[in-house]
Amino acid sequence: MAALTHKQIWDGIDGLATRHSLSPSGLAKLAGLDPTTFNKSKRADAGKLRWPSTESIAKVLQATGSTLEDFVTLVTRHESARGSRLIPLIGFAQAGNNGYFDDAGFPVGAGWEEIAFPAIGDAHAYALEITGESMLPLYRDGDRIIVSPEASVRRGDRVVVRTLGGEVMVKLLKRMSARRVELQSFNPNFEDRVFELEEIGFIHRIIWSSQ
Repeated sequence: MAALTHKQIWDGIDGLATRHSLSPSGLAKLAGLDPTTFNKSKRADAGKLRWPSTESIAKVLQATGSTLEDFVTLVTRHESARGSRLIPLIGFAQAGNNGYFDDAGFPVGAGWEEIAFPAIGDAHAYALEITGESMLPLYRDGDRIIVSPEASVRRGDRVVVRTLGGEVMVKLLKRMSARRVELQSFNPNFEDRVFELEEIGFIHRIIWSSQ
């Protein structure tokens, strides 16, 4: 087996941040580290490549509830992070209209704009531009979120939910059983929501935001 490279380890940290919809500095803060711990400028010193400390890795795994196996998967995966591809983009308010998603919850139609984003494994990934204040303080008007329909979702994930009635919302997945979905609002001025699973069109995980 080939030796691990600096880039693989740092890509693993970046991948962990992306998985939890955080920037590298946001990941560091979540773990109780200095916000600059994972900055690009800290990854080399006078041209000499630097490794992140095992303590910092242990802290981010604990803070995100991730296992060492999760991190190793991110480190060793062969999905290319080089270059970029175009991802479809619409405004959040448009996402509830007919014609933008197929029955499987994948983006379709000609009404989408496109933005360049580093290549990711989900061929059906799309972007939404946040409007309004209902998602404060987490997401502000004008923020963009990248959403992965193919990513598995679990308790604690930030998700985009669309009901069969066309209502679209961004919430925290509080609990999902075989019959019900419980969603927590980010903004305390908006109530939490509970749906029967049969009312849900799709639940997609947010994998990145521009915040």
